[in-house]
Amino acid sequence: MADNVASLFRGTAAHSPSMAALARESDGVGPIDFCIPCNPYFPTPGMFDELAGRLREIITYYPSSADTITAELCALLQLPPSCVAMGNGSTELITWIDHLLVRESLAIPVPTFGRWTDQPMETGKRVDMFPLMESNGFALDPAQYIEFIRARGTRVAVICNPNNPDGGFLSRRAVVNFMDQLQDLDLIVIDESFLEFADAENDPSVVEEAVLRPNVIVLRSLGKNFGLHGIRFGYLVANPALAGKVRSMLPKWNLNSFAETVVFMLKEHGAEYMESLHLVRRDRLDMARQLSALPGLTVYPSQGNFLFVRLPVGAEGTVVRDRLLTEHRILVRECGNKIGSSSRFLRLVVRPQTDVRRLVSGMEQVLYGSRRGAAVPELGTGTSYCSGTAAVDRLISETNGVGMPLAAQAAAMPSLPPAQTWPGPAPAQAPTGMPGLVPAPAPAAAMMPPQQQPAARMPAPAPPQQQPMPAVAQMPNVAQMPNVAQMPGVAQMQPAPQMQPAAQMTPQAPPMSAVAQMAQMAQTAQAQAQAQRQQAPIPAVAQAPSPAAQAQARSMQPPPQAPAMPAMAPAPAAGLGQTGMPGLRNRGLTAAQVRGRTEPEPTPAPQPTGWPAAGAMYNQVG
Repeated sequence: MADNVASLFRGTAAHSPSMAALARESDGVGPIDFCIPCNPYFPTPGMFDELAGRLREIITYYPSSADTITAELCALLQLPPSCVAMGNGSTELITWIDHLLVRESLAIPVPTFGRWTDQPMETGKRVDMFPLMESNGFALDPAQYIEFIRARGTRVAVICNPNNPDGGFLSRRAVVNFMDQLQDLDLIVIDESFLEFADAENDPSVVEEAVLRPNVIVLRSLGKNFGLHGIRFGYLVANPALAGKVRSMLPKWNLNSFAETVVFMLKEHGAEYMESLHLVRRDRLDMARQLSALPGLTVYPSQGNFLFVRLPVGAEGTVVRDRLLTEHRILVRECGNKIGSSSRFLRLVVRPQTDVRRLVSGMEQVLYGSRRGAAVPELGTGTSYCSGTAAVDRLISETNGVGMPLAAQAAAMPSLPPAQTWPGPAPAQAPTGMPGLVPAPAPAAAMMPPQQQPAARMPAPAPPQQQPMPAVAQMPNVAQMPNVAQMPGVAQMQPAPQMQPAAQMTPQAPPMSAVAQMAQMAQTAQAQAQAQRQQAPIPAVAQAPSPAAQAQARSMQPPPQAPAMPAMAPAPAAGLGQTGMPGLRNRGLTAAQVRGRTEPEPTPAPQPTGWPAAGAMYNQVG
């Protein structure tokens, strides 16, 4: 399989090769599937045995009409058949919604299920994509989304609840309010394909609202929650006019015999189905806890049967995907081809704990080598991401998160050692009347006695993009400058008979740090200046400083605690989460938060109104 992995992913129109294609490349045995979001606990082994026993009958004969199969499903859901249309998978229904009900434009938050962006564009519609921000955990703000729709003049709006791939969830109240504020649109679609895996609310579905509103469709999946993607069946709920319009365009036998058999089996297995949902919700919490323990990995809140994770800085999603498949026989969903995402993100389907332990072990070896908790690999060269996330990643990697290239800064400052960073506070403003002065270390050098001054024509070093300070000997009429006689150290800097020749001057030593250097130089300058005044006549310009000059000199000295200040680690950029680099704190979500909403809405759950919530018939059975 290792030699053909890249060609398998390039040779498919889908985001990943099918399990059948992978099985053909590996002697008939496919990998552990963390890619396709199936329910791993349903159907039960007994149901599979029953299907196997009826295999000849199922594949030999035509199925019943779609009306017959739909009527049986509606009896379970307690919905009128006139409000339901069944399709050969939710993708078929999305296609007919686009052809029949979307006239000019459609709005959709991204990243999301790819058919909601690709299908309208294939038919020439305008797709207005509302970006879900990583800094906000990819959570959808309905108010901002409504403003976006109004500003764009969009006529059809879509919400996926929970959203795929991040599992973001909106409460029932928020969704109903969204529909209320957009009553004038041509159509509102609420895609609830993964809603039965949610546990943030007891009754989160809005199917009962859809049958009463003229412009709302609720889309539901059966393959995902029943664990039967291969059967290809789903349904939509809407008022009779909308549902009938879609149903009239569907082929006569668009549902196959497997779909019919499963639908007619469901009434006998409601308790097992509800138990499977509970097991998936339990495994979601455990899987999030284990993944959150990996250094540099961020896990986002989810109410689906999958988790959206961000890889550590430097990890390329396609490389991680290929290595997990070839070295550990694990298939994951790399999200580089999703609009609004990048190859730094994976969607990982919730699976039983035994499989999750194998996934975590494989990711440890791929991301960190053989050492548990090893440093996150550096950003590789020659890799390419699929969105602007790459530029942010490279900036973080090069600057350690401080937003300024440290290596370039050090190279542009010759007075600092190459590894020295600028730890102190912002330099003080240059004194009034001294043009050309720049921040430290230039003022510290200006206060040095002649024995430690640099050569007269050597410019003082300056930080990048600032005007360097010329030597004092090059400055015209220094003695005539205002208050120059009152500035300490200026008399020794002027070309006077007492000044030593440049050949006898001691070159300046590299400073230990900017703030400590200033303090040490100031103390040395005061001591040597006092000794010089005792041994030689003081020039006429070097008069005793006035109290105002003393106060000015004190203002130029660093605070007493500054010399002992150690080098400071850069602070992390807000919203970046854990990066695995020294000095950056983990801001990823805890395992407890991955449940989705930190706490449910404080309002009581709505009372039944005659229409069932999602899975209501199974609550009655189990």
